[in-house]
Amino acid sequence: MDNFQTVLRFFMNQKATIGYSFMALLTIGGERIFSMVSFQCPCNLNQNFAYGITFLLGPAAVLLFLGLFFSTRLWRLYTGCCLNPMKLCPHGNCFGCLRVLMSIFTGACVAPIMWLCVALLNGTFYECAVSGLNNNVVVDLFCKNKTMKCREELAHVPCDRSKLSNDERLDLLLMFRAQSQILGWSLIIVSALVGLLGTCCTNCRSKVSYLQLTFWKRYMEKEKERFDSFSVEYANKLAERNLQSFFENKNAAPFPFPNHKAWEEISAYYTFSQSEQYYSTLQRYVEKTDREFHPEKRPVLDSDYGIEMS
Repeated sequence: MDNFQTVLRFFMNQKATIGYSFMALLTIGGERIFSMVSFQCPCNLNQNFAYGITFLLGPAAVLLFLGLFFSTRLWRLYTGCCLNPMKLCPHGNCFGCLRVLMSIFTGACVAPIMWLCVALLNGTFYECAVSGLNNNVVVDLFCKNKTMKCREELAHVPCDRSKLSNDERLDLLLMFRAQSQILGWSLIIVSALVGLLGTCCTNCRSKVSYLQLTFWKRYMEKEKERFDSFSVEYANKLAERNLQSFFENKNAAPFPFPNHKAWEEISAYYTFSQSEQYYSTLQRYVEKTDREFHPEKRPVLDSDYGIEMS
């Protein structure tokens, strides 16, 4: 039993790594399915580029939109801002708002970048797209030291209908594949470097120590888990009370419930302050004695767990 709990604890601590690994496997599987089942390069000079670039960038755009759609941080910041614009940029803190949106956008870019990396390393979509380019400079680059037939048959290279010799066709395919893989590895290296530099910069400017920051993250994870389970349980009790009052045709029993201002305050992003040691807006709300809420005075922050870095 102890060994099982140790293994379970290890996997719980590596949730992010496991999640990204699972996302990578899904991306690889999805790319292979697209390549083998639905992708058929038209091998037409007027259609190759549009068709190839659509399969290369289209799924990436869809994954980006889905990442934004399922981002609780985005909806936490955006909900209600049309009626109360100060909620989006409290106290005129537009720079802080932009940092939050940039952080949300960066998180949503993980899946699209994975797709682009996998698709470029495979090279199928890139081959179709570049073979349809009609730019003289590009065509001269591809068909350098080759016959005029290369320029005429370039769009047919991804298919077996090309009139080029097998050696010429293979040379062009290898060139396309090499370019695609170079772009793929370049994207991987740049993404990893940007992620490393961003993490280093964030940790370097942190106002709390590494261990306290680690505890902060653990607390926020547990608070979210408990909030979800507690809210379900509390909603069940409220629904049961209301239904019982309705069907039994009697007055409902008193039921304590947070007011609107309380919901607004715990929904706001928390900003770290060295004068108080709270780990979330919920903790700050339940521990303070003065519960007057002024949303226009609340600054926004840009970290994943509600910690302002400056």
